[in-house]
Amino acid sequence: MSTGIKKSPSNGSEKILSFEEQQAKINEVKRLIGTLPDKLSIYCSDGSISRHLRARNWNVKKATKMLKDTLKWRAEYKPEEIRWEEVAREAETGKIYRSNYFDKHGRPVLVMRPSCQNSKSTKGQIRYLVYCMENAILNLPPDQEQMVWMIDFQGFNLSHISVKLTRETAHVLQDHYPERLGLAILYNPPKFFEPFFTMVKPFLEPKTHNKVKFVYSDDVNAKKIMEDLFDIDKLEAAFGGNDTSGFDINKYAERMKEDDKKMPAIWTRGNPALAASEPAPTSAALTLDSIKLDSDSDASDNEKTDSSSSHGIEPEVVSDHDELVAAGTRNATEDVH
Repeated sequence: MSTGIKKSPSNGSEKILSFEEQQAKINEVKRLIGTLPDKLSIYCSDGSISRHLRARNWNVKKATKMLKDTLKWRAEYKPEEIRWEEVAREAETGKIYRSNYFDKHGRPVLVMRPSCQNSKSTKGQIRYLVYCMENAILNLPPDQEQMVWMIDFQGFNLSHISVKLTRETAHVLQDHYPERLGLAILYNPPKFFEPFFTMVKPFLEPKTHNKVKFVYSDDVNAKKIMEDLFDIDKLEAAFGGNDTSGFDINKYAERMKEDDKKMPAIWTRGNPALAASEPAPTSAALTLDSIKLDSDSDASDNEKTDSSSSHGIEPEVVSDHDELVAAGTRNATEDVH
């Protein structure tokens, strides 16, 4: 079956692939990645590879490199081993937390309040963000792979702006959690924030900044936007909902400690819950947001995707394989705490 190309006026071209074409590309990435130790191979499910391919507009070469970089990052950073006790200090003001409700699409919601910043450590803040991302993934329903970010700008001022933190956040989200963000709602951002967003936009890929939605409570359409996305009775009052309970650090800590106990079992090879949170490509053809491709990737994408086709192995893609195996073997011998 042929690959369809849909032209977007703002973002170039986006690919529409059949199920068979998607699976052929997934299989090709698997071949290029090669055999990995258990602890790394569990991150190479069909769903994970599919997300990396979608993030790179189904370019096998680029998606493989992206996945290899993430495998190396996970082997070194060990995000699945972060526990509440390590990040509790960063969490105590409620600057980021997973809400106890989902949106109407079943996506977990991470609430962010920049005005509640309580740390100047970029390293510590990114560590906590990664913990929250892993926790949201842990709580994904079986048929969902994305989450929503709700950013509350109440009390926000210029002193809360950090280009470095924004850049690092974009790097972690885009490079190591591709296609995990479904929507980012910027709720009541001050007027001076819009020039800042324009400034950091170059750090964001088109697929990411196209998921950002500005919502203002004094806009007549704001209520409908939120009602379409959330159960208003569960939505926090700060976002126009009816729940006035607010953030309670003690209750939240207990929730996180309970979730921490589940983490080792989730990241076990062949675990049904893991497989459920990593959906394979849908049988229907997908319409993807586009990413501008360079000439090298265009050439790569022109190769046949039939599963019987023969492909050359790019040195750039596979040169670090031995290092990956060594890192994964070291980590596979350690207990997940």
